[in-house]
Amino acid sequence: MKSRAPLAKHLLYIEVQIGLCLYGARCITRAGPGRRPTNGERFMDLDALIEEFTKLKSEKLALETQGKLLETFIRLVRSSSHESRIKATLKKTVDLTVELTGADDGSLFLLDNAGWVTDCILMRASSSAAERRQLIGKVLDRGLAGWVIQHRRAGLITDTTQDQRWYQLEDQPYEARSALAAPILKGRELFGILSLVHSKPGRFTEKTASLIQATVDHIAIVLENAQFYSRLENAYQSLAQAKEQIEAYSGALAAELDKGRRMQRNFLPRCLPTIDGWTLDARFHPARQVSGDFYDVFPLSDGQLGLVIADVCDKGVSAALFMGLIRSLIRIFLEVPETGAGAHAPDPTGRRDRDPLHAIAQINRYLETHHGHEGIFATLFFGMLTPATGQLSYVNAGHESPLLVSPEGAIRALTPTAPAVGMMPQTGFATADIHMQPGDTLIAYTDGVTEAGRTPASFFGTAGVRRALAGARRENSDCLRTLEQAVFAHLDGADLTDDIAMIAVTRKKR
Repeated sequence: MKSRAPLAKHLLYIEVQIGLCLYGARCITRAGPGRRPTNGERFMDLDALIEEFTKLKSEKLALETQGKLLETFIRLVRSSSHESRIKATLKKTVDLTVELTGADDGSLFLLDNAGWVTDCILMRASSSAAERRQLIGKVLDRGLAGWVIQHRRAGLITDTTQDQRWYQLEDQPYEARSALAAPILKGRELFGILSLVHSKPGRFTEKTASLIQATVDHIAIVLENAQFYSRLENAYQSLAQAKEQIEAYSGALAAELDKGRRMQRNFLPRCLPTIDGWTLDARFHPARQVSGDFYDVFPLSDGQLGLVIADVCDKGVSAALFMGLIRSLIRIFLEVPETGAGAHAPDPTGRRDRDPLHAIAQINRYLETHHGHEGIFATLFFGMLTPATGQLSYVNAGHESPLLVSPEGAIRALTPTAPAVGMMPQTGFATADIHMQPGDTLIAYTDGVTEAGRTPASFFGTAGVRRALAGARRENSDCLRTLEQAVFAHLDGADLTDDIAMIAVTRKKR
């Protein structure tokens, strides 16, 4: 910005030189070839040159004023607030125009689209804050300012006593005989009005009016930029506030989800039952803080062992709530008593547990009746194991087929017996039976295992499960641990896209 004034001086010098050349050329042209110009012709061209020079000088002064205002605005861009930025810009505008014109006093009013005063700067030291506040909101519909608003051009009063456009305020603290007001315009948009007064008549001229109008045209750009930066600043502030609110909400939500995660973990068995001749193991890896997958292992009153693994067809909070409901329904309909915090105890009455087939049918009917409209269902594997004989009766309601792994590494998939629970109220369910030999391991898992991978084309798949289990048998290692390690090695650091639950039941060799 500081380079503008020297540039204007150079331009002025060039224009004067060009003007002198043009002056000589005009004289020669008017005289014609071989004839000297008359004195009258010389004076006519000289007057035109003086007029151009004066106009250029006014434009130079306006440009210098613009440069000073822009320099001021750039310094103010980093000020603390919108209000201070606008106030300082307006004050500098009034100071410079008063200095430029030699006025006694000046004022600047900012207007909204309806013509209401939104802010003002009064140069006189005698003006109080109360006086300025009284002016805010008043419509400048009378006097010279009203005329300027109506005509959208500068208004000049050489003698206030002789001009009807002058409106004398009550108890006016200053004497005004000359007045000048210019609209601050950009296109047809009126930003405000700059007013100047002087105690002597004839102090302002048409040339002064042109100079001030050229100056305020540049002021409009400055004020537009000030408003733009203010809107930008307000947008950033609003964005920052929204960010803080979102962070606070996210923090509260994360805390609630963490609480839900801890509560959900309490739905899972704290420890697996200990049964002679058998080894039980389980794994649980939620993709989010809460999960729709779950497993359960509980002893029944007749010495049997209940095995459950299920997968709700949803994720997040809704899936977790649905999971908790299904887990509770299973225990209710199987009449599995609970004592303490998640502990299991046999029925003290010695009452035999209900038929598992009947229990699953009841669960399906309840879910379809009360929650069918939500479109949520669950795949479920439920088995009842008789440890003494190795007999396993089960219902596989649309779940990933559990795998029975022999000591030799042969793998057999358990066949499905029914569709998922919660889909149809009158679904027919059937049971199937297998006999686990010493050394056999039953692996049940949710589809988070088979669908582990970055893309569907790279999913771990059933083939990956079979390879891992076959390798575990060849190496005589733990089947469930081997499968878990293989899944996460396949992920290679990628996040889980679905929950993972796994249980393993192994009949020990004699």
